[in-house]
Amino acid sequence: MKTYLDCIPCFFDQALRAGRMATDDPVLHKRLLDELGRMLGDLSLASTPPETGRLIYQMVSRVTGNADPYRQLKRESTEQALTLYPAMKKTVEQADDGLLTAIRIAIAGNVIDPGANATFDIEEALQDVMEQKFAVCDYQAFKRYLADSGRVLFIGDNAGETVFDRLLIEQMNIPAVYVVRERPVINDATYDDAVKAGLDTVATIISSGTDAPGTVIPTCSREFRQILDQSDFVVAKGQGNYEGLSDYPHPIFFLLKAKCEIIAEAIGVTKGDIILKGMNT
Repeated sequence: MKTYLDCIPCFFDQALRAGRMATDDPVLHKRLLDELGRMLGDLSLASTPPETGRLIYQMVSRVTGNADPYRQLKRESTEQALTLYPAMKKTVEQADDGLLTAIRIAIAGNVIDPGANATFDIEEALQDVMEQKFAVCDYQAFKRYLADSGRVLFIGDNAGETVFDRLLIEQMNIPAVYVVRERPVINDATYDDAVKAGLDTVATIISSGTDAPGTVIPTCSREFRQILDQSDFVVAKGQGNYEGLSDYPHPIFFLLKAKCEIIAEAIGVTKGDIILKGMNT
């Protein structure tokens, strides 16, 4: 997915938000915005938003000296999600369609995204999504791939929602490989974040090799690219993975909540809609 002019104000917003998470020094905040302005002067709109996001968060780390400004938020989000896990597990077990319910819960967890939302409420999101209609729902194709596949490659997004991804993986009940970021970027899940969510009990955890806030194929490891290309059943969570992989010529099911107008327009839905979209399937 290409970058749009409307993405540029969002880049500044994200840089300032991350800068304020990293340090209280307003001088450094100003320096971040100055450097970002110069950097965006050379921005190609043909690049994906996660490619630019990768450069932004590298800059935040370099300027502030803080390599993981969202560390505390990631821990708190995971702890809160774990407290909700037993009730959500019971909801899935009692549902008429446990798989679809688990998909809904996994999408609800996608609200845990300080890159797109300054504030979020996990419990409110869970309640809303359970009652919300899908704007796109390729559920029958999803079930067909699940039935025909011996393994799922599950590309994660944010720490905290990893707990609800675990619930979905448990419900799918086939061997799973769960993909995390190589290094901290925003609140995206790394290996340690996934382990804290208990994903090591239901999946093999690997890194994509990138520190982009999404799956930017040229920056991913050769190992991950080979696994992706050899996987028949791929699930990708969140906007960053959609932005990075929507043009990739491979069958992928995207699970996300459309949290910005650009994503919504690209998919053909309304901001706030929930989506289960299969591409090249």
